[in-house]
Amino acid sequence: MNTPMKKALLIVLAAGTIGLAKSQKIAHLSFDSLISLMPETKTATEAAQAFFKGLEQESIAMQTELENKYKSYMETQTTMSELVKRNKEEEMQQLQNRIQDFQRQAEMEYKKKSAELTAPIMEKAKKGIEAVAKEGGYKYVLDTSEERTSVLYSESSDDILMAVKKKLDAMPLANIPGSGAATPNNGAQKQPTPAGGSKPPAPKK
Repeated sequence: MNTPMKKALLIVLAAGTIGLAKSQKIAHLSFDSLISLMPETKTATEAAQAFFKGLEQESIAMQTELENKYKSYMETQTTMSELVKRNKEEEMQQLQNRIQDFQRQAEMEYKKKSAELTAPIMEKAKKGIEAVAKEGGYKYVLDTSEERTSVLYSESSDDILMAVKKKLDAMPLANIPGSGAATPNNGAQKQPTPAGGSKPPAPKK
């Protein structure tokens, strides 16, 4: 190939590379920071706190009831028959169990309410990200929030999950340290699920 043709080929290749780079523009942002900047977040936070306060007040009322029963029991137990004493103790134990059950349910209800309140905010944020990505010609938008990196937006692409799974099935089994034996392809072991996210403060006892 003569020199002029080589130069022409290099120019074509360079142009193609530049075009490919431009078509693969990538952007990033901290999704957590974006959410914190949205005014709706303050509204949702205040609503969640008000909901939690109602749960907390109920828990305090139940705890106060238990404390009063225990105080009365301690003051009068010497005059009680064994039957009455046993009945009072069982009554206090049942109330204690109810308090603990209420607190567990209150925690779940708080998490559920918080998720309901933040869901519309998350949806709006994602729509905004998609709009900006399309306007700027970005193919991918990465989430750079602390302790995680994930794709917030991407254009349509081929799902190669099953193709990769087929490839993995043809490969040797991975050696799992400490397992004592190879793990069968079709016998995936269930791993313990770590606790996710920080827990909201439990209602006061």
